[in-house]
Amino acid sequence: MANLAPRPDRAYHQDYICRIRYENSLPPPPGSVKLLDIPIDGLDYYASPGFASRLHRSQPINIEANAELGMPIDLVGMPGVFDGDESSIQAPLLPPPVHPRDKTLLRPLSELGKPKYQPGGISFLRRTEYISSDAARARSEAAPKTTPKAAATKVRKPVDTSKDDPIHVLRAVVKGFDIAHPEDAYDGPDTHDSIRGLEPTPAEIEAWNNPKHPTKSTLKAIDFYPVLPDLEACTDTGSYMVAKFTANPTQIINKHDPRMDVGLLRPIELDDAAVADYSARVAAHTADPVHNLHPGGPPFNYHFFLPTDAHSAINLKRKLDVDDLDRDDPDLYTTKNKDGKSIFRLSQQRVYETGRSTAPDADNAYNEIALALHDPDVGVPVDGGVSNRLEKAAYYYPVMQKVQLKPHRSKTLTQLGVAPRAEDDGVDVIDVLDVVVENLDAVENAKRQKHRAELLGESVEEDGAEDGDA
Repeated sequence: MANLAPRPDRAYHQDYICRIRYENSLPPPPGSVKLLDIPIDGLDYYASPGFASRLHRSQPINIEANAELGMPIDLVGMPGVFDGDESSIQAPLLPPPVHPRDKTLLRPLSELGKPKYQPGGISFLRRTEYISSDAARARSEAAPKTTPKAAATKVRKPVDTSKDDPIHVLRAVVKGFDIAHPEDAYDGPDTHDSIRGLEPTPAEIEAWNNPKHPTKSTLKAIDFYPVLPDLEACTDTGSYMVAKFTANPTQIINKHDPRMDVGLLRPIELDDAAVADYSARVAAHTADPVHNLHPGGPPFNYHFFLPTDAHSAINLKRKLDVDDLDRDDPDLYTTKNKDGKSIFRLSQQRVYETGRSTAPDADNAYNEIALALHDPDVGVPVDGGVSNRLEKAAYYYPVMQKVQLKPHRSKTLTQLGVAPRAEDDGVDVIDVLDVVVENLDAVENAKRQKHRAELLGESVEEDGAEDGDA
């Protein structure tokens, strides 16, 4: 049996490396620490409420603070609060810039306790760096020296600049129409009025004949609608405005109120102070658009009117429907005014003000559009016939401006008796509105004809517009 001789003791040198996980990198508070001389006779005495009260009275506060501690909560002294102007108690739209000394306090929690790497202040990291650098140097010296191959330069694919040519872009657009209507494709020489489109590929023709959903391949197209403008629905401005209420404007909440289909918004003319303030904000945005947001559209107030009942709303809707064969029937009017003229009477619901709005931009009116699908074969019958005015298509209507409407503040305060009535603010109170539906006059027709000609690419005779204005 072999004897196991004891092994001699050997000392192994090993470096201990630790890491500080939590560290307070904030500077100490500027004020000195206040130490209180408290005798320790018994915990029950110090835990009683009386001790804290006596301690509070014996140690007065060494700061001066007003009754509101720097945060005004009394609205009596705030200018314009009870008149509907809440600007004095609201935060500014553009907060002031942060002082460089305060940016340290705004660091996220993930960066706290993790200062940047400083080799001179942390010894074990410096030691690790030496070890890693020495090992890398030893490996590099032991490896055979070889001449590195020159890195192959990447050859960029040449860009075809001819595709950016305006004529090439126009040919690509015409190609889409040629694929949709090959019978109308133009194959002659290029002229001022006609240009040949690019030659479509078989894959493009197949994609048009058998369209597929880009993400859901199981879906199949069941019908197609050409996208066209509704020339008969052109307005004076050539576009529409979308108004959205912040709250339900009627008392009906469990179903659709048919009176909302023929509601009427009557803008109130802005006073001189509002016009001057709006012009100043637009000028500030024009001078410095980075620090001054665009104020949007003019801050109009609106009277909102609705018919008195659902029957009047239905008759007024039929009167406005150009597809209704009986729309010229005078019996559709529901009441008469004091002169005996047949009218629709709309009553005012309340006054609304502009909450948020986009700036009206006539040049970019087609950035947002409303789309309506129309199919005469499955048209909805109306009281007098079936709609056959338009052909089958998806008709688009440009949206030039969007407005959010909220109840007028001063009206709410007036109802509570803490603000003057609207007459004192220079706003005429209109209780009812008598509406009569008539055909367009020459001036309105001239404005609409101008926008129709722009959509069709036709020129408008100035003489016709001037005759209409006369």
